[in-house]
Formats: sequence, structure tokens, C-alpha cells
Amino acid sequence: MTVKKFQSVYTRFVVTDQRFASQRWRTVAQLNDYPLFEKLPTGQWPKYLWIGCSDSRVPETTILGMKPGDIFVVRNIANQAQRQDIASQAAIAYGVGVLDIPHIVVCGHYGCGGIKAALNNVDHGGPLENWLTYLRDVYRLHKDELDAITDEDAKQRRFVELNVLEQCLNVYKNDVVQSKRVATFEDPSKPFPMPQVHGLIYDISTGNINRLDVDLEKYAEKYSGTYGMYAPTKTNDEMAKERVEFKKVESVEEAVA
Repeated sequence: MTVKKFQSVYTRFVVTDQRFASQRWRTVAQLNDYPLFEKLPTGQWPKYLWIGCSDSRVPETTILGMKPGDIFVVRNIANQAQRQDIASQAAIAYGVGVLDIPHIVVCGHYGCGGIKAALNNVDHGGPLENWLTYLRDVYRLHKDELDAITDEDAKQRRFVELNVLEQCLNVYKNDVVQSKRVATFEDPSKPFPMPQVHGLIYDISTGNINRLDVDLEKYAEKYSGTYGMYAPTKTNDEMAKERVEFKKVESVEEAVA
């Protein structure tokens, strides 16, 4: 058999296998949620915007146990939300500004190849090296802490966590995110400023996913004087009172209805 003929046969097997896999998935999905394929064409109303790594071992819908339509996704090397990256910024703008997604999740994972590459002083060439420069900037911001860690595995794991922190802060810097948070803060019908930003870490060796042990709201408040472009016209106390009054009116309307 010639190489060309072998490739043709192999391709047919792969395509056929994927087609059967798709059919199996569709059958199971219909059994678990019968009207799923009737609902999907009507639109999407995801509750989460996920900024994750391109790594094939971190499939967000699988590890979160979610279905199509549940989560709006941005994936790139080392889960970055860089201002210079038009793709991620456009996705954030659409997810927050159009879809009104209330939660943004930045998820890193231990064993990240991008993190490992950024720790090596090697020119990886082309666009990849340009992308890794952003990670090296994260290292520079936390150089003293990371340099003090002598165990390489522990250093990589801490670098993963610090990168998630910095990308969460990058999300807070986004102008669409800031304007939406101010608008929802001043809307008494909303329980909290939206979107909320969450940092998560996925451990590929255990399958566990954990929240980053950092108060991101305090970080956002700390740097608001530097990066903040929008400021609320009302105080926290004023909005707390308005929310209480709104809840009273809402309760009366529900009782009457």
C-alpha cells in the first residue's frame, strides 16, 4: 500500500469514527435533556464566561459537568486575558456587554506547558515567544516570591496561581467589565455588581478544581485609583438601603400576584 493510499484509508477511518462518536453523544444528550437541540437554535444565555488554557487536558464543559449553552469560552496558551489580545477582549466585550454574563472565571492548571516554557530562557520563536513574554511579565511582578522557591515543581505551581491572579486583574481592567459593574452596582434589582470575577486552579493529576485563595474584590478596589475608568455615583450604604426597599416592593408584588 502506498503512503498516499494509506493516508486516504486512515482519514476515512478517522472521519467515520468521529461521526459515530458524534452520533453517540447526540443520543446520550437527547436522553438526558430531550429538548436540548430544540432550545439551542433559539439563542444562548450562559451564566459563565470561561477564560482557560488551550491544553487538551482541561476541557471546561467536561470538568464542570456542563452542557452546550451553559458556558461561553475563551481558550489560549496559559489562560491569559491580555489587553493586546483582540480575540479574548472581543469575547469579554460580547459576553459581558451583549450576553450579560454574570460570572467570569479565569482557570489555570498545574502542569501548564506555557508556564514551564516561560520559566526557560529559550527563544521559542515567532508568535509563541511573543505570547510567552506576557507570562514573563507576570514572573517579573512576583520575582522575589518566585525566586525564593527552590523546588521547581513548587515554583511552577505557584507561578500558575500568580498568573491566574494577574489575569483576573486584567479582566477587571477591561472597560466593558468596569462599566457593567458600575451599572449593576447602581441597579437595586441586581444582588451584586456584575460580572463577578473568579480565579480557579485545576489539578490535572487529581481532577480537583479549587478556588484561588485570594480576595479579588480587594485587589480590584486597591488598584481602582490606577485602572478605574468608571465610578459609581452612590455609596455602598445608599445602595444597600435601595436594595432593601426594592426587595420589600418585590415581595409585595409577588404576594399580590
